[in-house]
Amino acid sequence: MTDAAQFEQDGDVTWIRIGEHPQSAVSLNDPELLVFEYVQQLALCIDAVFARPAPLRVTHVGGAGLTLARWVHATRPGSPQIVLEPDVALTEAVRRELPLPRGHRIRVRPLRGEEGVVGLASASADLVILDAYVDGQVPASLATVEWLREVARVLAPGGLFLANLADRPGLRYAARVASGARAALGPGAQTAYVGLHQVLKSKGFGNVVLAASRDPLPLFDMRRATARLALPTGVVPPNEVISRGSHAAPFSATAGETSDSPAPPA
Repeated sequence: MTDAAQFEQDGDVTWIRIGEHPQSAVSLNDPELLVFEYVQQLALCIDAVFARPAPLRVTHVGGAGLTLARWVHATRPGSPQIVLEPDVALTEAVRRELPLPRGHRIRVRPLRGEEGVVGLASASADLVILDAYVDGQVPASLATVEWLREVARVLAPGGLFLANLADRPGLRYAARVASGARAALGPGAQTAYVGLHQVLKSKGFGNVVLAASRDPLPLFDMRRATARLALPTGVVPPNEVISRGSHAAPFSATAGETSDSPAPPA
């Protein structure tokens, strides 16, 4: 059973914690204020690919405090968004403590990402974001090439898949997920990493954002955006993602080769 969510106020930001893990940081007054570095990285990827303020069809796999859904609503009003969040108690608590803005088109479905994505129509999303953790780890079922093929089916032409992945130095887990994303999206698909320099240079455990698309990724715009972030952040381009993970095979449920993301250090 999931621990009850705890809401802690820190100035204009409300922190949501479940057990020992901080899940979200939300500012109702300024939904464009993104506290977590990886959320900032997700946002810069979105801005690099999709111009504001045109609405986007977004599917979020993992909801928690709905921080990024609120940001999408603020930056691209009218965007229809589906959030797959199986923790009904958490969603109810978030709605009670941190009400959604007026006029939003955010729809939370009490489903896990596995079955939730399978139930979506083909080409129904411009953007699919994976940010789902259980006890600090991405579930193995959300990293398989089989599930990523469902994501690819749901993505419309020109669509973008983003995944928040936690990994050890060497990024071997991320390399296997990236390999699966390329296999799922088909010939010509590109994958890139965005993350703190210390993570990308294998100097510590941390989060890396995987960006994947059937179309060329706007690397120049992504790099320019990282320069504006408070902490040193970089972009690993598609050719380097492939060379780093040259022997990385996709995770596969069919082959019985699956894994949660690495557990965070104590």
